[in-house]
Amino acid sequence: MAISLSVVLLLAIVLVVLIRGGSIKPGPAVVAVLFGFFLASTGMADDIQRFLNSIAETINSIQF
Repeated sequence: MAISLSVVLLLAIVLVVLIRGGSIKPGPAVVAVLFGFFLASTGMADDIQRFLNSIAETINSIQF
């Protein structure tokens, strides 16, 4: 749960920066958010979550 909340927060910050920087306009940003919202209710949601979890675990296992 903590990982998904962190990813949501990070993506929200990136989206705000892109909107304020003029890289993306509010209209396409809303479409992207709605796409993600509706994608989360499809059968692909579990596969995407497993993929993101594996990336997070890989990053976490890197030792500097």
